[in-house]
Amino acid sequence: MPNQDIPSVTLAAQGDQAAIQLPVIGQGTWYMGEGLVPKDQEVKALQQGLELGLRLIDTAEMYGEGAAEKVVGEALRGRRDQAFVVSKVYPWNAGSKGAIKACENSLKRLGIDCLDLYLLHWPGSIPLEETFDAFQRLREQGKIKRFGVSNFDVDDMQALYRTSGGSECAVNQVLYHLGSRGIEHSLRPWQREHDMPIMAYCPIAQGGSLRRELLTDSTVEAVANELNATPAQVLLAWAIRPMDGKRDVIAIPKAATSAHVEQNAAALSLQLNDDALAKLDEAFPAPRRKTSLDIV
Repeated sequence: MPNQDIPSVTLAAQGDQAAIQLPVIGQGTWYMGEGLVPKDQEVKALQQGLELGLRLIDTAEMYGEGAAEKVVGEALRGRRDQAFVVSKVYPWNAGSKGAIKACENSLKRLGIDCLDLYLLHWPGSIPLEETFDAFQRLREQGKIKRFGVSNFDVDDMQALYRTSGGSECAVNQVLYHLGSRGIEHSLRPWQREHDMPIMAYCPIAQGGSLRRELLTDSTVEAVANELNATPAQVLLAWAIRPMDGKRDVIAIPKAATSAHVEQNAAALSLQLNDDALAKLDEAFPAPRRKTSLDIV
């Protein structure tokens, strides 16, 4: 469990799994294992993140076609009990038999026996009933503890909830950052109504069709200077900010260096005051109408 001082989000009970508290900032692994930085540096960064309380590690079979999962596996050696491990299955692997095999392959690359959370990476052509049936069987086999989805918009979530087993969905992982607030119109309110957290990828605006150069934006820089923080920390603190007194977002930025890991962890204690939030809202207003889900 995270340190009591670390703000957290509640993941509801699912199956025989009790509700669990997770830190509002975790660790992403997109592009890890692909030679952009030395592998041992990536491993050490993930391990440092665990030591700083960033216990959720998110990966996927898509990331480097399993290369990122192997990096995570090395980071987890001797530390499995410190981490909440998330992986994702390709939509075309999410069939009755395919999801079982894909999960087993992910577990092998990770060097672990069970995933804490397994997600359908994005909507595909395989019926959700078939995917959820496979997820249920994986849970019964002790290979996953919870399941959820990624890149589902509000209409997708509504259809999901009409599907057998859909109401057990633990999370929806979507792109969300200050420059891409489309989910605030319909999707986030729907998920809050159903007590389902958002897992936010690209929270520091690493991607998305609505991306703006946020790290060098004058308003973001001004707020960062006022709070003695970095622009990246401001963006992270904004993504995980409580709404109406409730936290429902877990941000999963990637950090492959010690300095970046420390900056991400420090954002856990950064408080954006009303003045800072007002300035950011004015510069990057929330949408007044439904927009297409931003995806990378």
